Amino acid sequence: MMNPNTILQEITPLGEHDLLYVADRHKACCDFPLHRHTLCELNFVEHGAGCERIVGDSVEEIGDYELVLISSPNLEHAWAQGHCQSHDIHEITIQFRSGFGVDSFLSTNPFQSIQKMFERAQRGLCFPMAAIMSVYSRLQRLSSIRDGFEAAIEMAFILHELSKYDDARELSSTSFAQVRTTSESRRVAKVKEYVSAHYMEDIRLEQLSAMIGMVPTAFSRFFKLRTGKTLSDFIVDVRLGAASRKLVDTDDPVSSICYDCGFNTLSNFNRLFRARKGCSPTEFREKYVKTKVIV
Repeated sequence: MMNPNTILQEITPLGEHDLLYVADRHKACCDFPLHRHTLCELNFVEHGAGCERIVGDSVEEIGDYELVLISSPNLEHAWAQGHCQSHDIHEITIQFRSGFGVDSFLSTNPFQSIQKMFERAQRGLCFPMAAIMSVYSRLQRLSSIRDGFEAAIEMAFILHELSKYDDARELSSTSFAQVRTTSESRRVAKVKEYVSAHYMEDIRLEQLSAMIGMVPTAFSRFFKLRTGKTLSDFIVDVRLGAASRKLVDTDDPVSSICYDCGFNTLSNFNRLFRARKGCSPTEFREKYVKTKVIV
């Protein structure tokens, strides 16, 4: 039997010289186990209300329409059956090489919005309904295009259209997904790197503000303006992401994980975890175990 902490490393059917692979299928249930792969993936689900989407440490029940982009090779993901009652789930999965957006003509100035989207999608990016509808017809016909060049152009149109939606929502926490952005200011990046390295310790506002040469009140406003989060919320998110990773990758007791990740009390840890993740740490671990591959 495979180690229960093992995540399936999917071997995709994309050929060595192929750019993208499209799987357009109707199925009675969502049962593909938690997995990761080296390719980028755009996954569309129709009539899947009630299915459970797992991307990194984000576990959510989806609606009738779903579109998610994942650009990190290390981010595990799955769409599980959950409470879905539909017997005709339509899924279109598009896998493509990261070179579609990096170190290619798409990385030049006219395609900066796609690059920005790819950076955000390292954590998994869930698109709003307006974005889904804007590319719906293109997604539906993509699998029927037999010419490789035409398919590549159609995919470029889809990515460009999706990149216009700044309200697409990042799913996994940064610390769980183990990614960092390159577009942040030097001072914000320095603070984030310090918190990511010292989240298990006591971290104080005065300490961080002195690190970048600002007074505490000015630093608090600066950090919130640049990140959209208060410093305390960011620290909690980093700690919860690290805790989620430990829940997935280890068999350590929840109480040990709590204190190892910088939380002072188990009750506070459980309360914050449920508030941010929608379930208890134990329930989160159980959901991951159920969707991992065991052979």
